[in-house]
Amino acid sequence: MKIGVVKEIKTHEYRVALRPSGAEELIADGHEVIVEAGAGVGTGLTDDAYREAGATVEADVDRVWAQSDMVLKVKEPLEVEWRRMRKGQILFTYFHLAADKALTEACVASGTHCFAYETLDEKGRLPLLEPMSEVAGRLAIQAGAKFLERPAGGVGTLLGGVPGVAPGEVLVLGGGVVGTHAARMAAGLGANVTIMDINVTRMRYLDEILPPNCTTIYSNPMALRESLQRADLVVGAVLIHGAVAPKLIRREHLALMKDGSVIVDVAVDQGGCCETTRPTTHENPTYVVDGVVHYCVANMPGAVPRTSTFALTNVTLPWAKRLARLGAKRAVLESEPLAMAANALGGKLTCEPVAATFAMPWTDAKTAAASI
Repeated sequence: MKIGVVKEIKTHEYRVALRPSGAEELIADGHEVIVEAGAGVGTGLTDDAYREAGATVEADVDRVWAQSDMVLKVKEPLEVEWRRMRKGQILFTYFHLAADKALTEACVASGTHCFAYETLDEKGRLPLLEPMSEVAGRLAIQAGAKFLERPAGGVGTLLGGVPGVAPGEVLVLGGGVVGTHAARMAAGLGANVTIMDINVTRMRYLDEILPPNCTTIYSNPMALRESLQRADLVVGAVLIHGAVAPKLIRREHLALMKDGSVIVDVAVDQGGCCETTRPTTHENPTYVVDGVVHYCVANMPGAVPRTSTFALTNVTLPWAKRLARLGAKRAVLESEPLAMAANALGGKLTCEPVAATFAMPWTDAKTAAASI
């Protein structure tokens, strides 16, 4: 199989979907690897490093797409890339289709076999989403702390406080991977941290592993309103597998919050868990609504591409190797996790939560695979 690796074109996205060591492993499996020139530069990986691993470096991105049976990416294909997708080609990347109907329709129309990192489910875990959730959770606190500073538009609160001055209040919505890492980072800075969730078993676990300055509270509308009034920084970390995020923070809730407080909505890839969320970029990361600073960068881990690329490719490579070995049809029929990752196959939408979000018809992945 010919496997292509293209340079990411999303604003300030520096990650790359395959390291030279991964290219070497795929080549050892009998595949050919074609890498777009400069694809790894943002991560500090040179074209020569890919050549030394045995890959072909191609300057023309259209040729990379045209020659490749499978394309590896990090972020969802942007509109300029939709025309490069073709029927029967495998595309393995983050898609987050539930947040973008136009992208969903483009994937279906192209006939491409779209396998999404974020919906690959292994016994209830999302192993290809977890490392980026860990990075994003930690970055959420770094970003929040920065934009709480007065020159950045914030209220001017130091999260850790100082002797004689109370620390900042951090509210984390969701106790999953993002929320856990955000809470740990905020607690390490010395902030008072509240984590809201509806899974009591998970909250018991968090009570055991997190430091004493972290408190868990069962999420309900009244508790949320009370917590928002105290919060200096709110981290939106709610995830529903493959589906659009629930809008927990409504526009009217912003009036309860302090002027200059900050919302970092990590769930922006899935539509966000705040009603006033809209995607931003690393170039223009924030905007203000009703006195509250919103940080809603849709590719947060792209800001630390070396850490993110290494963490991501550690977990994606084994699945990329399996997908390349089996091909789309056998991968879906023989691997339950890869069947869960299949969001569109040969012109059919195969992810039920996405179909429900947009009221679109869908086909079970195994049924769709049987006909390709």
